[in-house]
Amino acid sequence: MDKSKRSLLILILGLLSAIGPFSIDMYLPGFPAIAENLHTTVDRVAYSLTSFFIGICAGQLLCGPLLDRFGRKTPLCIGLVLYILASIGCSLSKSVEVLIAFRFLQAIGGCVGMVAPNAIVRDVFPVEENAKVFSMLILILGVSPILAPTVGSYIISAFGWPIVFVVLTIVTALVLVAVIIWLPETKRPDPTFSLKPGPILKGFADVIKQPQFATYAFAGAIASAGLFAYLAGSPFVFMELYGVSDTQYGWIFGAIAAGLIGCSQLNNVLLKKYSSAQVIKVVLLTQSAVGLILVIGIATGLLGLYSTIFLMFLFLSCQGFTFPNSAALAMAPFTKGAGSASALMGAFQMACGAIASALVGVFFNSTAIPLAAIMASCSSLGSVILLIGHRRIEYKVRMEDVEQQRLEMIEKY
Repeated sequence: MDKSKRSLLILILGLLSAIGPFSIDMYLPGFPAIAENLHTTVDRVAYSLTSFFIGICAGQLLCGPLLDRFGRKTPLCIGLVLYILASIGCSLSKSVEVLIAFRFLQAIGGCVGMVAPNAIVRDVFPVEENAKVFSMLILILGVSPILAPTVGSYIISAFGWPIVFVVLTIVTALVLVAVIIWLPETKRPDPTFSLKPGPILKGFADVIKQPQFATYAFAGAIASAGLFAYLAGSPFVFMELYGVSDTQYGWIFGAIAAGLIGCSQLNNVLLKKYSSAQVIKVVLLTQSAVGLILVIGIATGLLGLYSTIFLMFLFLSCQGFTFPNSAALAMAPFTKGAGSASALMGAFQMACGAIASALVGVFFNSTAIPLAAIMASCSSLGSVILLIGHRRIEYKVRMEDVEQQRLEMIEKY
């Protein structure tokens, strides 16, 4: 693949990956406006975010096998069409319950844009390049948390919150056109791949049994749940507790997201000297320490607006290292069934995200303590899973070496 085709492919994959984050970030500044317009509360509007996470989680488990059975392109196009129709439904919602339902359907359609890029990267690029390619995708992906809340806040102020979903409809339609015209089919349809529940569940079970996948997929998913908790709780913390405007919130959100993007690119530099496994271990421990400081600072009342922003900046910057390395390490063992592995990894991430965002609402007490505690717990639990899983991986490698030596001795004598 020449350089121009490689760059175009990465650009399209990055745009597909950005659909989900744009769908999340762009309407966050509108929570108060949506609540007022639909005669409900901000914490109730936040359930539309939870339903989106649940939809993505369920949808990825469906679209992963479809990507392995029918190739990458056809399921991708169908999913984007469903996303466009659901976005139109969101813009026309007259109650929070209808909005929650359409957000679920929007996620079902949009989730294929999150699964397919991971599988296509595994199809096209060598294993040793995967982490670097994922970091490049994050560079494109990272534009969304910087632009989306800021653009969303201005759109909401000028035209009202429904227009946010109109803009998402138009943008996704343009991405769909790019997919149809320029995205190559990277995997031929496989008629032997069964779509019956039994074989699909067995395929998922085989993926989970792989210690390297289980370790890095679970650790990465639980650690990233802190980001989803932040997405659900930050509108209340910044706009209600600290009294910033929706436009100011957009700038704060973008500034914090810039740390995530910058670290995803710094990751490429570190990978020249250190392995992905080394990087993710140090980063998760660092993120856990920052999360603990955040909880203590908020609980004792020592943190103000700017110090809270700074610690959240540090906490979420760590995610720029965690995602590309955990994704690359989790996907590395797979060639066949990469779509199912990618779907399962994404489903773990969104399931953890849905739980974390829902917990922010469940433990809501009109303070920032529940948000900080959930963020810190996610990173700490991710670190524990990583340390335990790493021992399992080392044990499996030792057992494989012993078996290989035994076979060599048998062949020798």
